[in-house]
Amino acid sequence: MNLKSNLNKYLFNSGYLFFKLAVLMFMLSSCITQRNLEYVQVDVDDMQTYDEAFVDDYKLQPKDELYIQISSLDDPSARIFSSTGNQQFINVGAIQPFGASLLSYTIDKDGFILLPVIGLILVKDKTIEQVSEIITNSVTKILSQPMVSVKLVNRYVTVLGEVQRPGHYSYSQDKVTIYDAIGIAGDITDWGNRNEVILIRNENGKNLQIPVDLTQSDILASNYLYVSPNDIIYVKPLRKKFWNLRQFPYGVLLSAITAAILLYSVVKE
Repeated sequence: MNLKSNLNKYLFNSGYLFFKLAVLMFMLSSCITQRNLEYVQVDVDDMQTYDEAFVDDYKLQPKDELYIQISSLDDPSARIFSSTGNQQFINVGAIQPFGASLLSYTIDKDGFILLPVIGLILVKDKTIEQVSEIITNSVTKILSQPMVSVKLVNRYVTVLGEVQRPGHYSYSQDKVTIYDAIGIAGDITDWGNRNEVILIRNENGKNLQIPVDLTQSDILASNYLYVSPNDIIYVKPLRKKFWNLRQFPYGVLLSAITAAILLYSVVKE
């Protein structure tokens, strides 16, 4: 009888020890490491230089909105091109997106905009600089020394997934990096996978799904460092998130298991 009791105690102690080791290994495998939180992972002692990748200028598409400002030495004549009735320069970057839309021209489904006096202008698949040149040439015979300013109003990027503030954000700069866009969204959470970020972009009528690794330094020379208008950035979660132990009641679970094992050993004896 004593031998059987000692055997039960040995099995109980061995099983309990094995259980604790299993829980410890499980917890360690689910921890967030510093490596998971780093972006460009390079040795800080090594200075590296990357040639900036060539990025094509954005080609205008239907439903894009253009803020167009035309002025000249002959101010009264230039006012006919203004939707606001005057030609005082407005900082379009400081206007809220909805307000900027009220002052802009929307490209129709066929790729045209309609300007007073000038008429229809085909702008689809053209850059902002090309549109500005076309308008300037069109008003040269009407205005004295015309000055034309064209801005793309609808610069938006959508950031989703494991970021602090997912959302649809507007920006006014000509160049915004993917890091800038993520910063606008409050940075990636601890559970975001910086190795697996998906960039969704429409090019030539096709939606591209582009994997981006934010931990690799060669992204600094990549064509996908800079976002384009209407890009979508999706940050995938780490697989460890699904074993999120920070929200699990370990104390209650371990206490319940310990009580059950003790009760079992008492009953067996």
